[in-house]
Amino acid sequence: MEALEFEKRYWKALEHHDIDTVKNLTRFPCIITGKTGVRKVDETEFHKNFESSKNMQMKVLDISDIKSQAINETTTIIAYIVQLEYVVDGQASTFRCACASTWVKENDQWLCAMHTESDLEK
Repeated sequence: MEALEFEKRYWKALEHHDIDTVKNLTRFPCIITGKTGVRKVDETEFHKNFESSKNMQMKVLDISDIKSQAINETTTIIAYIVQLEYVVDGQASTFRCACASTWVKENDQWLCAMHTESDLEK
């Protein structure tokens, strides 16, 4: 399967608050970087963070400028621009960010081991 398909499945699960699919696509501990810094997140912390966003609705509006590369049979990387819409307490906002993920194959299953997000200027 192509890395873009993994990313789309991951984002779709986030949109639908599908914690089981998100957890099944994540290698724990997972490294995450973004505007809050660098974190190494275990499954318990990941679940807690996921639950804290239940009141927020998110929708992927577009994924573009996709670059991916298979490193070997068990590692692939992907980078892209994603445009998201968030709705919190009835207030909608959109933004774009550059994302990159590293996917590794373990026990015949592809898992996201690292994900980065960098907000883009408007």
